Amino acid sequence: MTTGTMDPSRQRDLPHTTDPNTFTPSHRTLRQSLRRTLGAVAAVLLFLAVGLGLGAPAQASLENNRYDGNIFALYAGNGSLVPPRSSLELALQEHRVAVVVYYLDDSSVSKRFAPVVSELQRVWGNSVELIPLVTDPLRPGGKAGAGDLPSGDPSRYWSGLIPQVVVFDRDGQVVFDANGQVEVDAINGAVSQATGLPLPAPSGLGSTRSFNELNSEVVSGGR
Repeated sequence: MTTGTMDPSRQRDLPHTTDPNTFTPSHRTLRQSLRRTLGAVAAVLLFLAVGLGLGAPAQASLENNRYDGNIFALYAGNGSLVPPRSSLELALQEHRVAVVVYYLDDSSVSKRFAPVVSELQRVWGNSVELIPLVTDPLRPGGKAGAGDLPSGDPSRYWSGLIPQVVVFDRDGQVVFDANGQVEVDAINGAVSQATGLPLPAPSGLGSTRSFNELNSEVVSGGR
């Protein structure tokens, strides 16, 4: 009578397919090829990340005219400034005091001016409409042809230079218009005049002071 027991000698001859360390030469070659392919893909992805500027924040600097991203978030720690909550046209229609700031994200002078714009928001809050505008979409030389443009068109007031700050009173009249690194206290004086609100204290000739390659702060002349 026979039983279901297999001859031990025949068991030793069967392939142990469950042993993970048993591979044919073709299996080893496949694994090596897969590793090389994955390594090549990783290298290409890294190259594309650098080439597309995904590492740009590490290279950001106040000293160049390179696009680094939202200058208010990067250089003033305030990304809430853009997009502006209102347009110039709407602000004039609602008879609100408006402060328009013309700038470019890929401009070193605009980068340096970013903390001033953020300080204006901190000081005046909802008392004014603060409207930072990039100049790329604006009509060049709008100021020269002001008669052809409606009063709510920001191109009408742009001088062609950046940064530029224009303050409008409740009647839509320009009460302040200046280019360059405008002192924050000069802008505050114009806003105080337009709103009838007191000047923030302390008053003086405000300026910006850099404290590292990426950031600066607004200080008053008395500090």
